[in-house]
Order: sequence, then C-alpha cells, then structure tokens
Amino acid sequence: MDFITSNQNSLIKEIKALEIRKNREEKGLFIAEGLRFVEEAVKEKAQIDKIVVSNMFLESKTGLDIIDKIHNMGLSCYTVSDKIFKEISDTQTPQGILAVIKKKDAELCDIIKSNNKIVILESLQDPGNMGTIIRTADAAGMTGVILSKGCVDVYNRKVLRSTMGSVFHLPIHRTDDFVGVINQLKEKGIKVYASHLDGSMNYYDIDECHNAAVIIGNEANGISDEAAMAADYLIKIPMPGRAESLNASVAAGILMYEFFRKSI
Repeated sequence: MDFITSNQNSLIKEIKALEIRKNREEKGLFIAEGLRFVEEAVKEKAQIDKIVVSNMFLESKTGLDIIDKIHNMGLSCYTVSDKIFKEISDTQTPQGILAVIKKKDAELCDIIKSNNKIVILESLQDPGNMGTIIRTADAAGMTGVILSKGCVDVYNRKVLRSTMGSVFHLPIHRTDDFVGVINQLKEKGIKVYASHLDGSMNYYDIDECHNAAVIIGNEANGISDEAAMAADYLIKIPMPGRAESLNASVAAGILMYEFFRKSI
C-alpha cells in the first residue's frame, strides 16, 4: 500500500480538485468521507475508484478490519500521513477515511415507476437543506428526487454529509428543462403538487399520494411562476403562529410524510 506524505502528490491534488463542482462534473467523481459513509458506499455497491486512509486510522482495530475488506474486494487503497489527511478533509475531527466514487446520475426513466412518490426541488441553495431533504425522502419512502439546474450540487461534501448515506438509496435526476420534466410527469399520470404560500389547498386535503410528486422551492423565493403554472395544485402548510414561512427541509418533511401517511 502506498504511503503519501506530500501534498504535491498527484492523488492529493486530484482529491483537492474535486472540491470544485466543475471538476466533479468533468471527472464524474466525488468524495465521500467518514467510516459510515464509506461502509454504506460498499454496501450499496457504489463504484468506488479508490479509498484513502490516514496513518492513525490504519493503526486502529477498525482500520485494520476495513483494510482487510478493501483488499478482499480488490479496491485501490492509499495511506496518507495524518497531517495530509487533515488537508483533504472538510471536517474538524476527521475519522481518517474517505473514498473517491464515480457519480451515478439517474435518468428520468429511473425515477418514474408504477407507484410514484417523487420530491422535486427547484433552485434549492443550502447544502444542509438539500442533504436533509434527501435523507428524509429516503426515510419517508419516496421513490426518487428531481433537481432543477439551479440547485446546489448533490455531490457537494456538505450535502453528502447531511444525507447520512441516503444518496446511495434513491435515484436522483438533475434536469436543465425543469418545466418540461414536470409536464412529462403529468403525461405519465403523476399528480404534481407544489408547496406555495398562496396555495388554495391545505396539504392534508391531498387525496392522491400513490402516484404523485411535490415541488419544494428556493429557500428565499419559493417556487417560480413557471413551476407554479405547470403544477396541478398549489398546496400550503397552515401556520397559525406568527412565522411567515417554514424552513425548506421542514416543509418538505411535512409534505413527504403526508404522502407516506396517505399511502398506507
């Protein structure tokens, strides 16, 4: 196993370059950091390009067990000094393991199934919100996630960390033709609801959740006029208190679990 001590090493430069979205898209690779995340990637048969561990991790009992599994799977593994690992980590207290993984971008046909429960995100900007919504979608039994062009990159490391591995469990499709995709869903008989402050229907009055999708808009501006016009129904979450709006991930969680409740 190679031992790397220089930040000028080509592998270290490659990993640092993957912090930038453009480079992730060009290379088709992303970084997953942390023991749980790497184990989930292995479990879900993600296409792992290589694994990097720190010297301290390698010397631990957990590290030795993981390295044995990695070798048995025929995966490339590199050891770096603890100092170098801190340079390529984006956490305050790194666990000492990360994986470089090939991106898996779903097509729309991977999302559309016989019993659809889809969450659609338009121009969502906050990495924490994005990751939390994907994790909640996974927990609530949603069948797929669709992202508009203006959304934060799902392979941003903060997004990935917030998903807690759920990014491997759901098909996620990114589209440049947001309204076109909404229309395609409708053509397939999928009811499209949109969360809107001026919605004419309370979310708990939804009567069709077995073959449906819900749009969640930008944190500051909500959904666009184009998306609102394309949706079948505009729905709202009543707010009897004095707050003017809900956090996007909270609103999404309420609506996705209503889909689950109505489908059981």
